[in-house]
Amino acid sequence: MNGQDEDLGSFDPNIPEEGPSAPPPGFLDDVHEGDHPLYPPPPAYVPQPELNKNTLVPEVKVPTVSEDVAREALLKFVESKWRYSSKPARDMVFKQLKPITVYRVRAQYRLETYTETRTSAWEFEPFTGQAVDGPQYGASPPPWDIPLMLPQRYSDRVEKARVPHSSFVKMCHKCNGCGRTRCVGCHGRGQRRCPFCHGHGRSRNKRCNSCNGRGRKRCISCHGMGYKTCSVCQGSQNMLHSIQLTVTWKNNISNFIPDRQPDFPDKNFENVSGDPFFIDESNLVYPIQGFPDQEICDVSTKMINGHYGRFSSTSRILQQRQTIELVPLTHAIYTYSGKDFSFFVYGVENQVFAAKYPSACSIL
Repeated sequence: MNGQDEDLGSFDPNIPEEGPSAPPPGFLDDVHEGDHPLYPPPPAYVPQPELNKNTLVPEVKVPTVSEDVAREALLKFVESKWRYSSKPARDMVFKQLKPITVYRVRAQYRLETYTETRTSAWEFEPFTGQAVDGPQYGASPPPWDIPLMLPQRYSDRVEKARVPHSSFVKMCHKCNGCGRTRCVGCHGRGQRRCPFCHGHGRSRNKRCNSCNGRGRKRCISCHGMGYKTCSVCQGSQNMLHSIQLTVTWKNNISNFIPDRQPDFPDKNFENVSGDPFFIDESNLVYPIQGFPDQEICDVSTKMINGHYGRFSSTSRILQQRQTIELVPLTHAIYTYSGKDFSFFVYGVENQVFAAKYPSACSIL
C-alpha cells in the first residue's frame, strides 16, 4: 500500500466484503438427486397404452362449392383489389369445379398432449420475523403429493408453491450475518482518490477545485459511509430458506399439413377454419385407422408414439386430443375472352386465392 492509499483512511475490518448473491455450493443441502431439478412422475401417475389399439374414424364427406358460391366469392375478392375489374368475375363461364379434399388437425392433423411437470429449487428471502414452517411440524411431502388446483384443460400455466415443512432460518451468505457489506467502490474507506488531481491535491500547479486540495472525495456509492446495507438480507442479517415447487402445465402441440396442391400455398390455411369432423379425446389417444388418407394414419401413429416417449418419462400426461379438420378447397376453372383461368375457393369462409386474373384495370 502506498502513501496515497493510506491518506484515504482506514476501513472497519468487522464489516465483511460482499459475498455471492446466491448461496455457494454446500451452503444448503441438495433438494434433489443429480444436477437436474426435475421430478419425474411416480409410476402410478404414468398411464400405460394398450397394445395394438387403434381409433376408427367416420366416413368422410367431401364438401362442395356451387357455381353461385364460387362466383360470389370471386366478386368479393375482386372488390378488395382496386386494380381489378369485376366484369370477368360476372361474365366468366365455368368449365369445372373440382373439390379437393384437405384434411387437417387445425392445419391438417393435430395432436395435443396436455402435461404437468414438477421441478424444485431452494428459494430465500430476508427473515423479518415471519412464520417458519420447518421440519418440526413434520416431514416434507414428496413433490407429486402436494395438491394444486388444475387450470383449465389445454391452457398453459406456471404456478409456484412453497413445499410444506421445508423452511429454516440461516445466517445471510452475502454479509455473513453482519447486515451490511464493505463498499467495493472505496474498499470500505468512505473516500476515493480525486479523479481530477489523482490524489495530489493540485492540478496545473493550482489547488484542485474538485477536492479543495484534499486529494480525495467522498465516495458517492456509499455516501461516505464505507459500507452498504446488504442487498440480499436487506440488513436483517438472516435469511429464510425454503424449497419452492414449480409446476408447469403445458399443451404440447404437433401439426401436420400434407402438401399435395403445388399451385395453392399451404400458408393460406392458417387464416381460415374448417369442419372438425373428427375429435378424439382421452387420457391417451390411439393411432387413427381407416382414414382415406393413409399418410395421415401413418403420421398419427408416429406423433402419438413420439409424444408418449417424449413426455411420459418427465411429465404427467393429463389428457390427449387428436383432431382432423376438413377444410374445403375447390379449384374453379373458367374461361373468359377465349382464355382459360382458374382460382381456388378455400375454408368455410370461402376465401379466394387467384394467382392470375383476366383484367388489371380500374374500369368496372
